[in-house]
Amino acid sequence: MDDVAIDGSTSSANEQKPRRGRRVRMTGAQRREQLLDIGRTLFAEKGFEGTSVEEIAAKAGVSKPVVYEHFGGKEGLYAVVVDREMRQLLDMVTGALTAGHPRELLEQAAFALLDYIERYTDGFRILVRDSPVAQSTGTFASLISDIATQVEDILGLEFKARGFDPKLAPLYAQALVGSVALTGQWWLDVRRPKKAEVAAHLVNLAWHGLDGLEQKPRLIGHRKN
Repeated sequence: MDDVAIDGSTSSANEQKPRRGRRVRMTGAQRREQLLDIGRTLFAEKGFEGTSVEEIAAKAGVSKPVVYEHFGGKEGLYAVVVDREMRQLLDMVTGALTAGHPRELLEQAAFALLDYIERYTDGFRILVRDSPVAQSTGTFASLISDIATQVEDILGLEFKARGFDPKLAPLYAQALVGSVALTGQWWLDVRRPKKAEVAAHLVNLAWHGLDGLEQKPRLIGHRKN
């Protein structure tokens, strides 16, 4: 017997419900990117040790073997995430160094790191943690060293022009880039003062030294925010 609806119409009790739309299967490349995005978020939030393959798979709606198939395990996924973030940051810093004046180059380097922290916060949180797979992916310290190498030649030319020993350029490059990186870790959480002001004070300290600090440091480049 048919069921009678409120409006008087009838419907068969055995009538099947409409089928849901079929799920579109991801390609292997799409699934890989999905797992990387999920892993990146979880590693930033919980760290390597606090993240499990089970959780990554559950977030992606797949089984654990799918994660192993693409990355060989959590370590492999983490290594790819870290490598991508390191290349992103290094590209942003080296790509920013376009000015001719050394002081503006310092501004550009400071802005590049702060830009990365602002745009890729999860990635930066991952990089500043201790990496359990440091031998295969590098560490944040090694990344900072790579960036410092990019400014060694610039500092060396400036030292030579001013009568300083250019052999000290690598030391100063490490000190300058390292100070920006550590300040960036602090600014990641407080986000005060504004980015441009942070960059101005970093360059103020690096350019003038403690004895020659400007009371109101200024930016001389085109970047104002």
